[in-house]
Amino acid sequence: MALIDLQKINKQYDIKVILKDVNFTLQKDQRVAIIGQNGQGKSTLMKIIMRQVEPDSGEIAINKKLKIEMLDQQPKFKSGISVKDAIEEQLTELTEAKKRYDEISQQLESDYENEELLKEASEVGAYLDHHNAWDLENKVQRVLMEFDLKAYENKDVSLLSGGEQRRVGLAGLILKKPDILLLDEPTNHLDVYMVEFLEELLAKEKFTLIFISHDRYFMDNVATNILEIEDGSLRKFNGGYSSYLEQKQKLLEDMQKNHDNLVRELRAEAHWMQHGVTARRKRNVLRKDNYFDLKDRVKSNPARIRKMSLDLQREAKSFNDGDTLNKKKMLFELDNVYLSLGNKELIKNFTTRILQKDTIAIVGPNGSGKSTLLKVFLERMKIDKGDFKKGDFKIGYFDQNREMLDDDKTIMQIFCPNGGDRVILDDGRNLHVFGYLKNFLFPREYLDKKVGALSGGEKNRIALALLFTKKVDCLIMDEPTNDLDIPTINILEEYLRSFQGALIFVSHDRYFVDKIAKKLFIFKGDGTIEESFIPYSEYLNCQKDADDLKLLEKQIQSENVIPQVRGQKDDKKIIKEEVIEVKKKIIKLTYNDQREYDSLPHELAELEAEIEDLNNCVMNPQCYQELGLIEMTKQLNSKNELYEQKVERFLELEELIESFIK
Repeated sequence: MALIDLQKINKQYDIKVILKDVNFTLQKDQRVAIIGQNGQGKSTLMKIIMRQVEPDSGEIAINKKLKIEMLDQQPKFKSGISVKDAIEEQLTELTEAKKRYDEISQQLESDYENEELLKEASEVGAYLDHHNAWDLENKVQRVLMEFDLKAYENKDVSLLSGGEQRRVGLAGLILKKPDILLLDEPTNHLDVYMVEFLEELLAKEKFTLIFISHDRYFMDNVATNILEIEDGSLRKFNGGYSSYLEQKQKLLEDMQKNHDNLVRELRAEAHWMQHGVTARRKRNVLRKDNYFDLKDRVKSNPARIRKMSLDLQREAKSFNDGDTLNKKKMLFELDNVYLSLGNKELIKNFTTRILQKDTIAIVGPNGSGKSTLLKVFLERMKIDKGDFKKGDFKIGYFDQNREMLDDDKTIMQIFCPNGGDRVILDDGRNLHVFGYLKNFLFPREYLDKKVGALSGGEKNRIALALLFTKKVDCLIMDEPTNDLDIPTINILEEYLRSFQGALIFVSHDRYFVDKIAKKLFIFKGDGTIEESFIPYSEYLNCQKDADDLKLLEKQIQSENVIPQVRGQKDDKKIIKEEVIEVKKKIIKLTYNDQREYDSLPHELAELEAEIEDLNNCVMNPQCYQELGLIEMTKQLNSKNELYEQKVERFLELEELIESFIK
């Protein structure tokens, strides 16, 4: 029996048709991924299911007893409530059910033949089984740890960043396990380890799920069905993302065969129209109408086939195009590089060379120093010791703040600041702005639109399109796929594969990393950076196997063997995380905070110079005699204390900024 049944749903905004005669059925235990270009109606369909938006016409049949919940883009919590309480507040019904089950069990000890109590115990037990809610406290603790919220569990949830609040909301929902769960881009604020935990939980506990995502590995691992929205219509596919690609290829082949048959039929009908006397008779009006309808279908099919074929080619094309250079220019050279901020060692003894045509993904947990390494390459941050050399070449930089864009300018002004309507690409091609931007899925009417009026995803597309007009030798990109839909990511991948320079990027998107990167810089979290040439997903699987082996060895050596499931963290790590004191107060980033963040590197550099001078003076009697050794020591201690405070403040602001943009 269907849990949700939508029949002939229509929805349009002004003149734009979003959904046209759409049918959709959801069965129990299905996990349906909705894909399609931004603006095609993915979120609208979910809002119709939630009854937040009413369709213009059509029938909606949803069992009223079902509990359907959706993760909001900006979850709302009670003021003054802690992170742990915000999660547990969503589990009130489960907590009450467990309490009631315990009460019934106690009553049955003295009244074990009471049929009403036995029936209620069976119903409540089945409810707890379905939600796997027998040990909620341990589940809450695990999700706090896996979503990197353990350190904040007693903090006011309103003080967390938007991304952290989303993780709190998601944690509560997956523990609550409603009958149907709706998620819009659930992996956006999760690193790869959090995503793997979420995948494991959704599959293991058999959620009935509808979700929107551009994370193709997540879809492949979680989805039982794919629902593609295009031009107001739905197309359904069985299986995950890789199965979707295979079925889409078969669909394309069938479309081509049908088109060829239509062309042959049209030729025969055209001959009849031109030479048949009977074509002029009134009784053949219907056949003439069918001829013109057939002609329209034949004309429209090639465009649809070309579009589908191009999308599949972009998706399936190998990242290794075989284009190599005999001689590669050295861009960066790092030798025994160290970089610390205060007492936190971010980069330790790192040596590498980056050459022309290198394609490198920087991966690892949040807060491990990935963005810091990008700043070293951009010469926005200096190393503590070691050698860093940069060649003479041009860098193109893409970041989540989209610093290259001006919100007050129109798209045309951004691409043609000196007038005109042409852009010159990095490969020398001269194109009209619209001719170029339609490759990034922008309609002509957007040319006069101000950048500030665009959505986050549209701004990212404009920033990428602008970046690819620059002639650069090296692209440095921080989370380039954030806020992009899959068709746009495919376009991005196509441009990156054809880019002739070096590419260095930070990303948590495993599928994107696997397709683009030929080399990995893996941050381990303790300052060490491991280099690898294997695909990222393969590396993660190897890491899981290694962790399982270490855990097994530990259990064998231990007198009290405690079984643990794959994905759990070892005891030492759990204890370490539980005793971490929260030293950083998460606050809203104000204008003054941003100014402070921008000025702190310069202030730290000045303090380092002053401390070095004072150290030299303390070691030289001729120098310190003027003020006295005691006074000089006091000044040195004061400067060191101030330096540590400023380093702590800089790390706090940097972590806050990173959490906002991820």
